[in-house]
Amino acid sequence: MLRDGFLLLGFALAFVLIFRRLGLGATLGYLVAGAVVGPQLLGLVGDAEEKLGIAELGITLLLFLVGLELNPSRLWKMKRDILGLGLLQVTACGLAVAGMILLTTDFSWEAALALGLPLALSSTAQVLPMLQSSGRLRTPFGERAFAILLFQDLSIIPMITIITAMSRNPADAGGPPGWLMVLYTLGAIGGLIAAGRYLIRPLFRLIGNLGEREMFVVAALFTVMASAAVMELLGLSTALGAFVAGVMLADSPYRHELEADVEPFRSILLGLFFLAVGMMLNLAAIAERPLFVAGMALGLIAVKAAIIFGIGRLFGMPWRGALALGLLLSQGGEFGFVMFTQAQRALLIAPEAASLFGAVVTLSMATTPFLMMATAGIRREAENASPGEREGPQPDGSNAVVVGFGRFGQGVTQMLLASNIPVTMVDTDIEMIDVAATFGAKVYFGDGTRLDLLRQAGAAEAEMIFFCMDGDQVTTDLVEAVHEAFPRASIYVRAYDRRALIRLRGTPVSAVVREVMESAVKMARVALADAGLSAEDIARAEDMFRANDRERLKLQIEAGDVRVARDRIITEPQGRPT
Repeated sequence: MLRDGFLLLGFALAFVLIFRRLGLGATLGYLVAGAVVGPQLLGLVGDAEEKLGIAELGITLLLFLVGLELNPSRLWKMKRDILGLGLLQVTACGLAVAGMILLTTDFSWEAALALGLPLALSSTAQVLPMLQSSGRLRTPFGERAFAILLFQDLSIIPMITIITAMSRNPADAGGPPGWLMVLYTLGAIGGLIAAGRYLIRPLFRLIGNLGEREMFVVAALFTVMASAAVMELLGLSTALGAFVAGVMLADSPYRHELEADVEPFRSILLGLFFLAVGMMLNLAAIAERPLFVAGMALGLIAVKAAIIFGIGRLFGMPWRGALALGLLLSQGGEFGFVMFTQAQRALLIAPEAASLFGAVVTLSMATTPFLMMATAGIRREAENASPGEREGPQPDGSNAVVVGFGRFGQGVTQMLLASNIPVTMVDTDIEMIDVAATFGAKVYFGDGTRLDLLRQAGAAEAEMIFFCMDGDQVTTDLVEAVHEAFPRASIYVRAYDRRALIRLRGTPVSAVVREVMESAVKMARVALADAGLSAEDIARAEDMFRANDRERLKLQIEAGDVRVARDRIITEPQGRPT
């Protein structure tokens, strides 16, 4: 296992770096690395199917993360696209591809249908990371693409039912009927919703109070694995179970912490998935019938792109956006391998046909980076063509991120919200988060000094990042790292005292504010007014204090020592007015 892991990661690292450098994307790099290291070429690593089974957890984690992005109310708003666009795409593409197979081969209509329906599914594992990395997942274009992908995942259940109904294998005769699988699905989704509300959320609250970050990682993976296991036990889509679990936690305060903890596992397993797909690529089948594989892959891309383009136009999309959507979803998907295995078990297709069409899916997936490069100009124009259709800022939008929601952070947040600037608030105090929720404020749980959590909270798109935590927690290394990771954001820091101001000299902060400075001046002004001093005398005293403090601070910063310029401290009465 160590040897296989070493070889797989080494080849993946080399090929992904090369393909990234060439602008072809990581997916193609993983596929080629898998093909090279697998049994078809160098034969250094075997057991591709076993590795594929493990790596499919990457798709499950991906759907969980996508679910965290979509709270139930937002998902409800997408129902027209999910049920309309998704249903039309799967039905029309499935029947059209089945017809193409029937016309170009000598397969029976049952075999053509068993192959055509799975080929209507696109690659969730390839498309969603592309949308996420480009920042388009939450645009109208991205949401329509996701709506289709979500319905495709839901359609696996009726597809399995259809294949089972056409099965020539006597062992399938005793399988559960389709209506029972629908009931299983609804029951499982309802159970996951109840578990999320009454079991998972209290569990995360307990872990948050304990302050054990490692337990958060364990609990996050447990949530994904448990929801997927329930679905698999019922013979349903594991990815769908993980997605439902994610949606149920999308409104929870733990969303960003969960995203930050699960993301590394998702990335590694998804890379392993594409490595395994590359290892399973049957180069012998391609070598025997190269024109058939290439022609079928091109036919699949052309048919799906044309149909999705037409459906997009039917739903009112501009032609550039519809074309971009069609090309983005034109490839075959990872669930095709699962469905081909089902069709083979049902004796509808021979193992050779399953290998041949598995190669068609892999080849179509490999073309997607090239299609995206070739149509980059069209896609950019499509996104900018209808700015009026774009969704406005979300309540947890990325204009500003406030780390620390204590007394100081609450004041900053209130000012920003009063200026119509959406704010994402992050804190580690569970009690504070619960209290804020009773006042209608959404505060997310998480350590805002972690770059991965800041990224999940939207810092990459934010214009301002505020560190408002209690105590002296902001270091120069933190400020430098945040600035390097999120260069477009202005950084504002709450400083504990003048030592913090001195320490942060020369760092890329837009402003550093001492936490008690202004409140101390305010109290002194009120007291002086009560003592009978005139407004002019109070202003004179404040100006004197601020000038001395400013000069003293300047000298201390230049020297890097808080002990210098002691003569600037006001230690005696300065001629009290009579």
